[in-house]
Amino acid sequence: MPSESEPLLPQGTESSTGLRHVPSFQSSLVWLLTSSWVNVLLIFVPLGILAKVLQWGSLPIFLLNFFAIIPLAKLLGDATEQVSIRLGPTLGGLLNATFGNAVELIVAIVALMQGQLRIVQISLIGSILSNLLLVLGFSFMAGGMFKPENLFAQTPAQASSSIMTLGCFTMVIPAAYWSSMQEKDSGMFASLFSKGGEKAVMNDGLSGLLFISRGTSILLLGIYVGYLIFQLKTHAFLYEDLEQEEEPEQEHMSPYGAIAGLLIVTVITSFNADYLVGAIDDVANKYNISKVFIGIILLPIVGNAAEHVTSVWMAAKDKMEIALGVAVGSSIQICLGVVPALVIVGWLVGQPLTLYFHNFETITLVISALLVSSLIQDGKSNYLEGSMLVALYLVIAMSFWVQTS
Repeated sequence: MPSESEPLLPQGTESSTGLRHVPSFQSSLVWLLTSSWVNVLLIFVPLGILAKVLQWGSLPIFLLNFFAIIPLAKLLGDATEQVSIRLGPTLGGLLNATFGNAVELIVAIVALMQGQLRIVQISLIGSILSNLLLVLGFSFMAGGMFKPENLFAQTPAQASSSIMTLGCFTMVIPAAYWSSMQEKDSGMFASLFSKGGEKAVMNDGLSGLLFISRGTSILLLGIYVGYLIFQLKTHAFLYEDLEQEEEPEQEHMSPYGAIAGLLIVTVITSFNADYLVGAIDDVANKYNISKVFIGIILLPIVGNAAEHVTSVWMAAKDKMEIALGVAVGSSIQICLGVVPALVIVGWLVGQPLTLYFHNFETITLVISALLVSSLIQDGKSNYLEGSMLVALYLVIAMSFWVQTS
């Protein structure tokens, strides 16, 4: 006989009569707000909004909204996971692909609409580097603390690393093209990130760069759709072991409650992200902090906080396939999904966003992808490989700390 402290019918389970107990709308929202200790940081959400409304200054606006993003990212992840339970593996996977990097996407869209194209680019490339090096590195180290070697499915890992490498290599071509055009006209670069829209960039070199970037983005989105079909349908058998290892997810939210929570948190996140992005320039200039460091290092660590914890925790439990899916899978979503999609959105709204990143950023991205690919080819990991990834990330972070533009 169950004790008084044990629920007679756990949420999301079936009773002896075969009827499924569905959490109410109210209990769904209560669970979302109380599901983690991280949610105590939600106090920064209204404080961040007040700081902007009452004009407390750029530094309070930046810091308060910076810390507000952490619990909002966790809430987005929890709500997305609950929505996915009812949709099944295929639609659930598509939903996670869409909302798994919701914070990064919101920050990038806000910056895009403000015409801050450099913030868009450095925040997205920072998310890729953070997932590939920091998250995966700590995951390998956490797994290596309990076993000499951790094993994971080799074929899915190779497929993921190959498509990630492809996405990184496609960013080399616009950089190579732009370098060749600079020899002809070194003055074109200054107009690339101007806020004047299409009219400011309609010379031969920039129009060619836009043509390459937009055409490549369409192809990358097609490859990403193919990757989803490969993973979720045609070659789903490669991931069957992963699905069997995962613990059954418990349903804590009703479908309507989860969707409502997802929409509400997304809207709130857009406000905090808007204020955060708007304060970056002033904070960087006033306090002599590298704008590139803020975009590539600080923002991604906050936006990926929930993924960091999930990946490391799964690796510590020797569930390396899940850890790889979180770290490498998230990078693939950004590189082949979010970045190309934003280039297309920029095309539609008149913002000349391209796939050209500064040479140093492109080099660090390609080196990171190659290192990750070489480490996961054998289907094994250990703490030394993890420390290598973290060391490379720290070297890159130091380099961006002294980079000013």
